[in-house]
Amino acid sequence: MMDADTLVAGLDRVMARVGLGAVSSEPKRLTGGAVMESWRFSAGGCDYVLRRAPSLAFMEGRPYGHATEAALIEAARAKGVTAPEVVAVLEEADGLGSGFVMRALPGTADPKVILACDDPDGLLRGIARDLACIHRLRQADVPEGVPVMDYRAAIADLKAQFIEAGGDRPIIALGLKWLEDNCPPKVEPVLNHGDYRMGNLLVEGSALTGVLDWEIAHFGDRHEDLAFGCMAVWRFARYDRPALGLGSITDYIAAYEAEAGVTIDPARFRFWTIYRTVWWALGCLKMAAQWRSGADRMLERVVISRRTSEQELDLLLLLEEDAPEEERKPIRNATVFGDGSGEATEAELAEAVSEWLGTIKDRLEGHDRFQLAVARNALGIIARESRQPTWNSVPEMSAEILSSDISPFENPGLLAEFRRYALTKVSNDSPKYPALAAAWNKWTGEE
Repeated sequence: MMDADTLVAGLDRVMARVGLGAVSSEPKRLTGGAVMESWRFSAGGCDYVLRRAPSLAFMEGRPYGHATEAALIEAARAKGVTAPEVVAVLEEADGLGSGFVMRALPGTADPKVILACDDPDGLLRGIARDLACIHRLRQADVPEGVPVMDYRAAIADLKAQFIEAGGDRPIIALGLKWLEDNCPPKVEPVLNHGDYRMGNLLVEGSALTGVLDWEIAHFGDRHEDLAFGCMAVWRFARYDRPALGLGSITDYIAAYEAEAGVTIDPARFRFWTIYRTVWWALGCLKMAAQWRSGADRMLERVVISRRTSEQELDLLLLLEEDAPEEERKPIRNATVFGDGSGEATEAELAEAVSEWLGTIKDRLEGHDRFQLAVARNALGIIARESRQPTWNSVPEMSAEILSSDISPFENPGLLAEFRRYALTKVSNDSPKYPALAAAWNKWTGEE
């Protein structure tokens, strides 16, 4: 991570270059942000946010850089989208790497705060309205370099990522095969934000104040943006409110249709829900590779990689709708925990360190406090996994799924095996994941 003096000196150069005054407060690292860093600071009596890549190597292979992203945000803002104002794009001489500076907007991106708002229905309508505004933009409205999505090529890319990551997660293979078999025909492309979900939306009270993180915007099917925000992972604690944790999908789509003047196709919506679940599963999986490469050695990388199992569970819940009814019967004996005895076990050692870290929580603040929570999550994973055997997969099973002309669900007992694996793995990796309790109840009949 860049030291404070270097950061302030670089920001002073940036703000002087655009005539906005000297930095007057120490930059504070904002929590969250699975990909880019965000730093809040003051200059010339106003508050700003620096958005930057953790390293230049981290930008390699991306469809476009921060200059294009910044221009895209400004183009969207000019068309009425609730987007922040970009005041400067970083240059090499600034010494801060790749990124840009925005004016800070009011509100919070904390899902816990937002989902407790007084008027979730009104907020959901406002979010649908802004998404419809984004989708009105066409290629002539934005800077060059924003790609147009080729559905088949995108699926092939996910498949290549899967093979590169080891190709040994059969549930992900199942999702990839389903996508290949059910890819819909192309429609007129609209601008997709690409990451339109809780966590990237700023809210004050019950009003949307900003749409953040435009780094993967592209032209494609509007159903993709709609579906992504409704994935279980972005509902956070409100699994019972499938539309961004705020309300029903029916109400969300109705509000969007009224604003956009279109009719949403349920089959396309389901396709893109499954597509983005596979997409995020692989996104989580490759976080560990980014950490290993040295491109970003932040602790979050390795911990987020263990959230792949959340998406496997969600994917199975989506895909099993196509399984024969006989295969969807409740299962038994999903997980077994063992008891330690004698000398301290690996689990007990991890728990002891986690408990000690908890005693220093109040001495930390900001991103350091967030990192401590991530570290304790990592220790929890170690503790749980050492107590409970995990299902060992083999690449051959995934390869067979990808190449077969017959649905794997036709293999008696395979769905039950996948369910046991998903319940066990998520119990290890993310025991508080809200979808886990729902899946446990559905698959076992137990609370």
